Amino acid sequence: ALALALALPLALPSVALENGLARTPPMGWMSWERFRCNVDCQEDPRNCISEQLFFEMADRLAEDGWRELGYEYVNIDDCWSAKQRDAAGQLVPDPKRFPSGIKALADYVHARGLKLGIYGDLGIFTCGGYPGTMLEHVKQDAQTFAAWGVDMLKLDGCYSTAEEQAKGYPEMARALNATGRPIVYSCSWPAYQGGLPPKVNYTILAEICNLWRNYDDIQDSWDSVLSIVDWFFTNQDVLQPAAGPGHWNDPDMLIIGNFGLSYEQSRSQMALWTVMAAPLLMSTDLRTISPSAKEILQNRLMIQINQDPLGIQGRRIVKEKSHIEVFLRPLSQAASALVFFSRRTDMPFRYTTSLAKLHFPEDAVYEVQDVYVGKIIGALKTADNFSVVINPSGVVMWYLRPMALPVQPRHAG
Repeated sequence: ALALALALPLALPSVALENGLARTPPMGWMSWERFRCNVDCQEDPRNCISEQLFFEMADRLAEDGWRELGYEYVNIDDCWSAKQRDAAGQLVPDPKRFPSGIKALADYVHARGLKLGIYGDLGIFTCGGYPGTMLEHVKQDAQTFAAWGVDMLKLDGCYSTAEEQAKGYPEMARALNATGRPIVYSCSWPAYQGGLPPKVNYTILAEICNLWRNYDDIQDSWDSVLSIVDWFFTNQDVLQPAAGPGHWNDPDMLIIGNFGLSYEQSRSQMALWTVMAAPLLMSTDLRTISPSAKEILQNRLMIQINQDPLGIQGRRIVKEKSHIEVFLRPLSQAASALVFFSRRTDMPFRYTTSLAKLHFPEDAVYEVQDVYVGKIIGALKTADNFSVVINPSGVVMWYLRPMALPVQPRHAG
């Protein structure tokens, strides 16, 4: 009966995918950006794609304060499987690198209060050249993943045609629902179709997938982060309405803690992904992460904003000639998050504005908290001018809560 109940909403065109999952953006860890398709366990046992890597990352999530903050998914990306399906046509993990099997890995992850994600590809091969999921294997693979105890599936789109994608992505949604196991479904479909209408129909996507990759893979560089930010906010009129509880735009992994971002740029990625209501899927080595990167990723107020139950994606509301940009995300209980972002490359910049200029309601008063510094600025009126100092390629991020207006005493005339 559960499987039937889960499958029903797909027959109703006007509702989002109601598997009841991903009501807030998924959070966790993912192997791809940092560890790629390193399968050389002979030469590099510590960093190759093997069960050991995932056991160790699960330990870190459970023991280093990540799980309590909501980072719950341990996600295997490409290159986990054997090069061939077995005699029954089933996907099998590489026997040398995953000798215990995926079910044992899922049990290990679950025992630590975490969830396991896995990777598939709708096509002849995965992007890394491993067996893909052709249309005739969709049902079988969904059942295999469910039997293993998988909690999330990322379905890539290498080596498939637009027609196969149009058939296969909805079919996998039905197949996952039919297993009766709650499995969050991440689709790469729009990324392979250019991410924009008319080729991409976001109404249909929201009925099929819990999250989807719209654009290019992130690389370990600030240029890559900027190109993603540019594409998402240039196209915000199309993308922003598509997101909400149960169905999210995914600008790809957090690369904070790796090699390519400075401290300021790391803070910027975290703030911009949060304002976008993006999934927070870290791809870094949690065994060796620096205290400063960890502090950014474990910022409680930041995570609270990212996980806001309204699930409204933010927008860029100002783009100044001075290369300062302002982003706004509406939050529950009439709160908001503001991000002041500098694209300057010279020196810290003092930016002056008011909440009135940013179209906040007239005559309102806000308590403002600096998300990174923690400092509270009491009673900021909409009409008041204020200044923030923003470092090059850095951000200042504010959390604003409306304050009740004091009752004005009446003066007897």
